[in-house]
Amino acid sequence: MKDTEPTRPYWLDSPAEINFPPLTENLETEVLVIGGGITGVTTAWLLAREGRQVTLVERETIGARDSGHTTAHLTYMTDTRLSELVATFSRKRAQLAWQAGKESMKLIRDAIESLSIDCDFAIVPGYLAAAEEADQSLEGVALRDEAELARELGFDVEMDGVNPVTKSTAIVFSDQMRFHPLKYLRALAQDAARHGARIFETTEVAAFEDDPQRVTATGHHIRYQRVVIATHVPLQGTAGTLGAALFQTKLALYSTYAIAARIPAAQVKELIWSDTADPFRYLRMEKLGDSGLAIFGGEDHKTGQETDTAACFTRLEQRLARWLPEAVVTHRWSGQVVETVDGLPFIGETGKNQFIATGFSGNGYTFGTAAAIMAHDWASGAVHPWSEAFDPARKSPASMKEYLKENADFPVRMVRDRLKTPTDDPEHLKKGEGQVMENDSERIAAYRDLEGELHVCSAVCPHLGCIVAWNPAEKTWDCPCHGSRFEATGGVIAGPAESDLKQMSHHGA
Repeated sequence: MKDTEPTRPYWLDSPAEINFPPLTENLETEVLVIGGGITGVTTAWLLAREGRQVTLVERETIGARDSGHTTAHLTYMTDTRLSELVATFSRKRAQLAWQAGKESMKLIRDAIESLSIDCDFAIVPGYLAAAEEADQSLEGVALRDEAELARELGFDVEMDGVNPVTKSTAIVFSDQMRFHPLKYLRALAQDAARHGARIFETTEVAAFEDDPQRVTATGHHIRYQRVVIATHVPLQGTAGTLGAALFQTKLALYSTYAIAARIPAAQVKELIWSDTADPFRYLRMEKLGDSGLAIFGGEDHKTGQETDTAACFTRLEQRLARWLPEAVVTHRWSGQVVETVDGLPFIGETGKNQFIATGFSGNGYTFGTAAAIMAHDWASGAVHPWSEAFDPARKSPASMKEYLKENADFPVRMVRDRLKTPTDDPEHLKKGEGQVMENDSERIAAYRDLEGELHVCSAVCPHLGCIVAWNPAEKTWDCPCHGSRFEATGGVIAGPAESDLKQMSHHGA
C-alpha cells in the first residue's frame, strides 16, 4: 500500500446489519450505559436479557472506534507477564486476573453459540514466542519459567513449543480464540435491542448533572439511577475535576499499528501469537475462503510522541514480507491501548452510582467483557469476586516507579512543545498536510484537506493545555501528554479530552 492511502480497519469493510437512531427526546432509565464498544454493548445485553431497563448511547456507531480498531485476539494471556503480576500483587490476584479473562472468553463463546452469530469464530492455539532478535536460549529459560508458573496457577500451557511463523522458541496456550469483532458486537447489540434495550447511535453525552442524576445528550436529557461509563478513557462524569485528573495520571495511552494482508491458503497456520520484543509484536492467521488472512501488529509508542507514523506501518510490512513473501497488504490502521501503572485494568465504582472500566491494555475484548460481567453485578447491587483485583482506588507500591516514569512527560512536553513551535503561515500547506505552527502569536493546528480547504484550530489540547502533534499517517491531531486524539478538523476522537479543539478564524487561499 502507498503511504498516501487512507487507513481503515479490516473489520469496517463489513456493512452494518442494523443501524440505531440518534436520541430525539428526553427519557428515563434504570441503567444508562455510555459507550457502544465491547464493555457497553455486553453490559446492555446482559441487563436487557434479564428484563432490566437499560439505555445505551454511543457517540459514533456501535464498535466504530476502539472496539473496531483492534486485532481481536481473545486470550487470557495479559500483556504484563504473569510473573510480573505476581511480583506486583500476589499469586492469588494474578490468578484472578487470568481467570477473569478465561471466564470472559467462555461468555463470548457461549453468546456466539446460543445466538448462532456468524463472526468467523475459532478456537486456536496462542503462542508467546521469543523475539527473533533475542537470545533464544536465555529467552527460552524465561518462557519456561512463565509456563511453569501458569501451570501452577491452573492454566493449560505447553512448555516447549516453536512459533511456526518465525521458528523461534515459544510456549503455547491451548483454547485461545479469535473472531470478527464487529460482526459479534453488532449481533449482540441487536439481541439486546430485541430484549428491550434502547440503543442510540450518533448520540454524544455533553454534560452530567447530580440533582437530578441525568446527562445531556444531543440536546435532550436522560435521567438514570445508575450509569456505566464504558468509554475507552472514562468521561469525568460525576467525579470531581481534581479526582478525575488524578485518576488520569494512573493511565498511559499508547498508539499501536496493524496491517491486514491476503496470503495463500497453504501458508495459513491457524493461530494467534505475540512475542517478547519491547514493544511486542502480535499476529493472527486464518483461512478465509480459498485464501488466507494475516493480521500483524506492533510498533507501539506513546500517543503523540512519534513524528513519522507512516514508518510504523512500513516496518510492519517489511517484517511480514520477510516471513510471508507472498503477502499482499490490503488494510492499515492504528488503535489505541490504555495502560495502567500496575498492569491490571481499573474496573468499578468511582462516584455515586457511577461505574467505570478502563486500562485493558492489549486485552480489550477479554477485559472489556469481564468489565461488563462486573457492571451487570454492580447494577444489581452485588459485589463481584473480581472487584478487589480491579478496584480503581487500589494503590500498588510496587508500581510507583512506573507511575513516575509515565507522568514525567507532562511537564516536559508542556514546556518544550511551546518553546519549539515554528512560526509559519498556514497558507503554505499542501493538500493533505497538517502542521502545528505559531501564527499571529497563537499556536494553531492547521490542516488543508484533499479538496484544498484550510481548517485552523487551536493547537492547545482542551484537557490540560499541552500542544497537540500532527499524525501524518492517520491525519489526526494527537496529544503527547495524555493521549487525547482529534480529527484533522478538530473534532475530539478520544479522551481524556471531552471537547473539540477550539476553531479559529482564518483567511482561505
